[in-house]
Amino acid sequence: MVQAVAPNLVAAVNEARQWDRLMEMAKLGAIPGDSPDDQGVNRPCLSPEDRQARRLIIGWAEAIGLKVSVDALGNLFFRHEGTEAGAAPVVSGSHMDSQPKGGRFDGIYGVIAAFEAVQALREAGVSTKRPIEVVAWTNEEGGRFAPGCMGSMAYAGYAPPNTWDEIRDNAGIRWADALAEHQAAEADIARRPLGVVEGPTPFAYVEAHIEQGPVLEQKGLDVGVVTGIQGSRWFSVEIRGRSDHAGTTPLSVRRDAMQDAIRAITALNTLMRDPTDVLRFTVARMEVFPNASNSVADLVRFSIDFRHPDNAVLQARGNAIEGVIQAALTTCTAQVFERFHATPAVFDPLVTDAVQRAAEAQGLGWLRMPSGAFHDAQFMVPLCPTGMIFVPCRGGVSHNPAEFSTAPQLAAGTRVLAQVLAELANG
Repeated sequence: MVQAVAPNLVAAVNEARQWDRLMEMAKLGAIPGDSPDDQGVNRPCLSPEDRQARRLIIGWAEAIGLKVSVDALGNLFFRHEGTEAGAAPVVSGSHMDSQPKGGRFDGIYGVIAAFEAVQALREAGVSTKRPIEVVAWTNEEGGRFAPGCMGSMAYAGYAPPNTWDEIRDNAGIRWADALAEHQAAEADIARRPLGVVEGPTPFAYVEAHIEQGPVLEQKGLDVGVVTGIQGSRWFSVEIRGRSDHAGTTPLSVRRDAMQDAIRAITALNTLMRDPTDVLRFTVARMEVFPNASNSVADLVRFSIDFRHPDNAVLQARGNAIEGVIQAALTTCTAQVFERFHATPAVFDPLVTDAVQRAAEAQGLGWLRMPSGAFHDAQFMVPLCPTGMIFVPCRGGVSHNPAEFSTAPQLAAGTRVLAQVLAELANG
């Protein structure tokens, strides 16, 4: 069944207003890209730039009469009231923090799109039985404090809110201290219970996002109906050897941590080989000590990011990582720490079907597709019917100042979101 489009609601989504707000947000933490046409964003979680961005959208929310509140993890909410007292809310949003060399649309589009959709509902005079809450989740990216998705994980009860207190950023600042400073700066904002740990369960959750991949653009389509998110496992590896003089120590007696790290990564590449090219395996961060050109390395640390949509593969190969590393070593020792583990998420037809109906009703080209990147939506799946809406991005580029989507592409996704929120909030 194709849902009838609500023309007054769709027309109320203001493409120019949404774009202008995105560009205003992009000024906060702005960094240059590789060309004059690109502009990136470096807006770390709990940073002054993050607080500026939050104050900006809080001002917009108060101006249109939305109720503003914040929870113990800094998750920020804007509430549009429904007509049915005590009804569970429909929640929509994303995050406002960025990667160190991020783009203008990752995460923040989902927050601004939800905000625009709610404003369009109000301006079109569309009432809803259920309240709608726009959310900006804390620390989705994990660029300053790892892992990401702390705010949504705590909200969902996936981990206790004090789980990450001792995690430090590159400057040595503890998460707990940064959060306390942030909360003090927002002491004037009403506090709310922390998600399902202390408060009610949402009726549904919808997140709009740029695709961060090339599929929609290559196929000339407008909307991705996201069916789920592949699972992720993150590891930190430490290879320990002994530092010696590079000019005098024979190779036969060295305990060279760099050479054993290379052997370990080579063995892991063999473990993760996948002819179908579905599996994702990345070693992207490496630290070497003492990091001197004429000294043998005594310590190498590197990261592992492993993802797959099939939980059986995710578990089997993820569980094999430590053994493969240990077997590859010749003279050194290794410790392997798992930092993050999220199983694949499957989205609920209540939401995915609503997204498809809205896209069809508006005459948009759509595709059912999984998400390769993880999102806060992944942690909402156990709580309530959950789904996502993707819009195309140029070349599939993301986590890069060259990340780009056009104003019409973004507005099309927001019009779909507005119709989906209206349907869910009146269901």
